[in-house]
Amino acid sequence: MKSYIAKPADVQRKWYIVDAEGKTLGRLATEIATVLRGKNKVTFTPHVDGGDFVVVVNAEKVVLTGKKLEQKMYRYHTGYVGGLVEIPYKEMMAKKPEEVVAHAVSGMLPKNKLRSRMMTRLRVFAGPNHDHAAQNPEVLNFK
Repeated sequence: MKSYIAKPADVQRKWYIVDAEGKTLGRLATEIATVLRGKNKVTFTPHVDGGDFVVVVNAEKVVLTGKKLEQKMYRYHTGYVGGLVEIPYKEMMAKKPEEVVAHAVSGMLPKNKLRSRMMTRLRVFAGPNHDHAAQNPEVLNFK
């Protein structure tokens, strides 16, 4: 019996919409990463970008558990000496709630050339409105 290997030209992409209101950030990000990667399809092939589009709304209403609200920090380095920048989670949610969800999803995708292609199919909106109604996105139900 031969194994099925999907080809990039054969990939059928669908659009899904996710309402992040009241959902835990990490659990939400794992489900989104699964769909972006294409692991929810029977035609999943690890080296082929076979995932779907995901639109996330209400990113500003995502929640964290425990003391992470006060303790979680986002860090990056500017490249200069002493250039470590730390931004608290509360400040990040106030300024860019879309980046919080995108950062969590990005960390759950494979660290290779496919990640940037998968991330282009993720659309995150802070509020309930989005501009992808023409694509007729289906509501993505979690387990």
